[in-house]
Amino acid sequence: MPGRFVGKLEAAAQKSRSLLCVGLDVDPQRLPVADVLEFNRAIIDATQDLVCAYKPNLAFYEALGLEGLRALEKTLACVPPHIPVIGDAKRGDIGNTAERYAHAMFKVWGFDAVTVSPFLGSDTVAPFLAYEDKGVFFLCRTSNPGAGEFQDLVVSREGWHGPLFEWTARWALGLEGKADVGLVVGATYPQELARLRELCPQTTFLIPGVGAQGGDLQASVRLGADTRGRGVVINASRQVLYASGDPRAYREAARQAAQDLRDAINTVLEEGGKGW
Repeated sequence: MPGRFVGKLEAAAQKSRSLLCVGLDVDPQRLPVADVLEFNRAIIDATQDLVCAYKPNLAFYEALGLEGLRALEKTLACVPPHIPVIGDAKRGDIGNTAERYAHAMFKVWGFDAVTVSPFLGSDTVAPFLAYEDKGVFFLCRTSNPGAGEFQDLVVSREGWHGPLFEWTARWALGLEGKADVGLVVGATYPQELARLRELCPQTTFLIPGVGAQGGDLQASVRLGADTRGRGVVINASRQVLYASGDPRAYREAARQAAQDLRDAINTVLEEGGKGW
């Protein structure tokens, strides 16, 4: 049975017939308008019927100082309440610090799910897992070029032998808590994605890396989706946000880019007999 976060995610996906998540990663040097909130509101208005989630990366707002944080707060208020919002913060720290991070992400900002680094161990992620109506996506096989420097290291643990990213997935599935557990798995590594789906047949994957990072969208959907054709959140940021730099056309261009991505995802699902 899905938990409350996964239930909300799947309901939003069903409503929009979409596994697409738009990453609200605002770069002032690329915005076609000067105001961050104006831009985000336009993107949300243009795409809200085409997505299953939104994912702001906090770094882009923190880099703008207090005005950026105010823009994030107002942006979150623009998202329709039935659409989950994933706070991409990649938090991870010890004990009482982790408790404060979890409180900030879930109670202060009100995110439905967050990204968390598992590197410091189970005691540091427990505060996030304590929230029963939320989701926690653990970094597992990330999309960046240097991911394998650590994630591919071969480890031996409790009678198991294999790459660290596989151990991370096994470890995450064994954690106790109230929140729904998911994994961040990059579209840029399709073989690893397929292996993780084999190991975690019912886990929700947050999949960055399509578009600007060069990940294969079709392979990500085909290899990442579960047996129902669900269980993946395909994130696209720059490909949608900056589809046009024209202040008069960026809204329509973003909508078209999101619709093209949603339709491409659904084509793969339909070809595999897993359409809506």
